[in-house]
Formats: sequence, structure tokens, C-alpha cells
Amino acid sequence: MSGGPLIAAALLVPAVGAALIAAAGRWPNLREAATLGTAALLFAVVLALLPRVLAGEAPALEAIEMLPGLSIGFRLEPLGMLFALVASGLWIVNSVYSIGYMRGNDEPHQTRFYVCFALALAATMGVAMAANVLTLFLCYELLTLVTWPLVTHHGDDAAKSGGRVYLGVLLGSSIAFLLPAMIATWAAAGTLEFSPGGILGGAGLSPAATAGLLALYMFGIGKAALMPVHRWLPAAMVAPTPVSALLHAVAVVKAGVFTVVKVIVYVFGVDELAALGSADWLPVVAGFTILAASIVALRSDNLKRRLAYSTVSQLSYVVLAAALLVPLSIAAAALHIAAHAVAKITLFFAAGAIYTAAGKTEVSQLDGIGRRMPWTMAAFALGALSLIGIPPAAGFLSKWMMFQGAASAGHWPVLAVLSLSTLLNAAYFLPIVHAAFLRPPREGDAPHGEAPLPMVAALTFTAAATLVFPFFAGIPLALAGALGGLAP
Repeated sequence: MSGGPLIAAALLVPAVGAALIAAAGRWPNLREAATLGTAALLFAVVLALLPRVLAGEAPALEAIEMLPGLSIGFRLEPLGMLFALVASGLWIVNSVYSIGYMRGNDEPHQTRFYVCFALALAATMGVAMAANVLTLFLCYELLTLVTWPLVTHHGDDAAKSGGRVYLGVLLGSSIAFLLPAMIATWAAAGTLEFSPGGILGGAGLSPAATAGLLALYMFGIGKAALMPVHRWLPAAMVAPTPVSALLHAVAVVKAGVFTVVKVIVYVFGVDELAALGSADWLPVVAGFTILAASIVALRSDNLKRRLAYSTVSQLSYVVLAAALLVPLSIAAAALHIAAHAVAKITLFFAAGAIYTAAGKTEVSQLDGIGRRMPWTMAAFALGALSLIGIPPAAGFLSKWMMFQGAASAGHWPVLAVLSLSTLLNAAYFLPIVHAAFLRPPREGDAPHGEAPLPMVAALTFTAAATLVFPFFAGIPLALAGALGGLAP
């Protein structure tokens, strides 16, 4: 099969799967089999595209031409390939986990949950494979809309309030900033088609105008959670844990930082931004977000809130690396999308397992829990070590490349931010691991064991993937290196 039909299949498989899941809603086993089958088929389709992208091809599919030169189209390049692999692969694991979680907690509206999950993956594939800014914008907004019912899943006052913040911040930032940025790009360049070297390379914009347009994009891409456009992310923690995993690891926030990197590389152009100095402010904002969010995480007792602010911080690692505008840091930004995804989904899986088995939601309640849930807490420890950047876990590789990129460019303040944030990562993760394994259980804790087997199997798999990632990182490194213009 050629590239175009495969791209069409990647977009249609999860959408058709959503219809099949809805039709099977009265039969839970069949519904969940449809979910797993759809996830596996999508991953197979994405894998079939991989050899073409690694060979230097850019498979394309043009769907609708709205105006001359303005179309809804799809084209797959190395960054999109990496994002599609991460999202489609982790959907399988998240689906296994979701079966255990939704049944173990007797959650309502399970059919709607699986349908919206599938639609979210269809939108994510659209974001990953968008050939131009218009297509990316439409799929990006669709992703917001189809994940909103997941955030408000429980239907109580807290869920409705979190959903309002989620929808308000993400749609508000898109309408106020991202949409005008897209229109301004069309007016300046006469095209929205992503181009190596950047759409705006010959547009003749002044440094100030370029900086202003870049700011519209960066704060309009609310899913990247740059402060102050970040409140939606902790607000969305009212959702069930599999949704939190979707938001933080599989689709939503990854769509945000993916879009940031894509805009820097293919809209503005790395060389153009470096020559004009128009992105000099962005490392300051990203560095502030990294440190401020880490401090909030350190002070948060609620486990999911701590993980949420950890995500805000880790997303800005990607933004910071991309903003350095050197090949090695661009590659590091792409690689960190994958490394963070595997580690953070492990941490959220562990948080959900703790809630399901023990009913605990606060960090201060976790004394001795590692003795009763050794698999869960060992997985949590591996995910935490990865985000701290301890070798050989996945996060070490991307962080090492960030340090190298910053050093090679002489960005010493960035090196200081990376070093300080690494210490803060350790400060808010390691006490959890210490308390879980080295403190006695709290008096009055009811006896319990591990969460249901599908949940433990999923978190064990992702924890193992976190650990072995650097040893089998050839494909992610090849894709990230191609984006950064590094020799293989």
C-alpha cells in the first residue's frame, strides 16, 4: 500500500473503531475487544508508514482544497512520525489499563469513555500528519472538543468546573492567539504549507513582527501549557486516571509541544529565528515555567496534582530545547516528547492503581505502600528516575542531549535551569519512593494488595519500556536527528 492510503487508514481506523465501540456498548467484552483491536490496527498502520519516512519519503494525502493554495491535507515527516508512533503505541497499553481501571472502580458511562478515547486518537493522528497550519489547527481543536467529555466524565460539580476551565482556556487561547497567528502567516507568506526552512523565510518580516507572531503561536498553543496558559491541565485532573494518562502522555499535551516544535521548525525556520533573534525571549518564559511548576509540584500533597505540575514543567523542557535553535537541542526536544510520554504514563498508571487498590490520593498517605503494592511502586520509581534524568532510564537520553545542545551554543543560563530543575525533580519524586518502601505502613490502613491485573500489567510494561528505551532508541533517535538536521 502506498503512503496516501496508509495515511487515510491511520485517520479512519480510530474513527471507524469509535463507531464499532458504540455499537457494541451493550456487550462490555465485545466493546473492549473492539477497543483493543482498533488500537492494535492503528499501531500496525503507523508502523507500515515508518520505513517510508526513515527512507526520506514524505507520504502525503490531499483531502480537500478550500481555496487555491489553501487545503486540508496530510503529509508525514519525521517529527509527525515520532508523535504518531508514541500515541498509537501507548493507546494499546492505555486501553489494557483502562479495562482494569473502569471495571475495578465500577465507573459509569464506559461506552462513551471508550468512544471518546478512539475519537481523540483520530484527532491526534490528524495533528501528527497535518501538512499545513490549517489542517493542524482544525485537528488540534477537534482534539480539545472530543476530550472534553472525558474530563467531565464523572458529571459532578468538580468535573463540570474542571471541564469549564479545560474548555475555556484551550479554546480561548486558540481563538485569541492561534487563529490570528494563522491568519497573519497566510497574509505574510501567502501559504500555510509546512516547509523545511520555514514558511516565513522570505516574507520579509521585521525582528519585532516575527517575535510578536511567535508569541501569538506560543501562547495560542495552550496544550503546551506555557505559563500563564497552563491552568487547564491541573483543572483536568478531576477526570479518571486513564484520561489523565491520555492528557499527559498519549495525546493532548504531546499535541501541544509537538505543535510548538513544528511551528518553530516549519513555520518560522530555525535559521531565520536565529538570525533575527526573535526567539530570544522564549527560553526565559520556558525556563520560568520549568522552575515555577516544579516548585508548585514540590508543595502539592495531592498525587495527581503533583504529577500535573510535573507535566507542566516537563513540557517546557521541550519548548526550551526547541527555543535554543541548535540542531542537537531540536533533536532533544523531539526525543523528549517520546521519553516523557513513556515515563509519565507510568506514573499516572501507578497513581490510578494506588487509588483503585488502596483508595489513597495524597502523597502523605503513601507510607509503606510499596510493601503492599511492590509492582506498582517499583514502576513508579522507574518512571520518576526517568523524569529526573537518571541513567539508563529514558529521560536521561533526552536530557543529556539538551545539556549538550545548551553547552555547544554557550547558553549557560539554560544549563543552570536544567541543573536546578533536575534537583527539583528529585525533591518532589524521591520522597514518595522513600516513604513507600522505607517507612512503615500508617496505623489504621486497611489491608490491600495490588490493583487488578490489567492495570498492573500495563504499568509494568511501560516501566520496563522506560528502563530499556535508551538501549533500543535507534528509531526515535533517527527520527529526532532527521528533524534536527543531524547526520545519522
